[in-house]
Amino acid sequence: MAQYEEFTIDQGADVAVEIHCVNLDNTAKDLTNHTVTAKLKKTYTSDSDGTVSFNSIVASPPSDGIVTLSLTNIQTDTLKAGRYVYDVELSFIDSAGDTIIERVLEGRVQVTPSVTR
Repeated sequence: MAQYEEFTIDQGADVAVEIHCVNLDNTAKDLTNHTVTAKLKKTYTSDSDGTVSFNSIVASPPSDGIVTLSLTNIQTDTLKAGRYVYDVELSFIDSAGDTIIERVLEGRVQVTPSVTR
């Protein structure tokens, strides 16, 4: 089950969020050969036109279990002030060739308006 977290983004500013992925025994999750996908949208049922994809990078070494999600100031400048929802998923291909997807984080994001635009 995914962890739930709320955070705030300033409209028109660069933003980066670091996620530390851990196993049930609290050790770092090895993210070798994992892909990270993270998206933000106004509501869960919004169409894909309103979806913003985070730049998602697994830090080196992947065995440390650290992911950085970021948005550029250009991306955040296009967001209207208000509340959004997001989630973060890890995926990898297991030894049987099946794609395994795990949602690791989800929640709400508050976008605060910018005066200097």
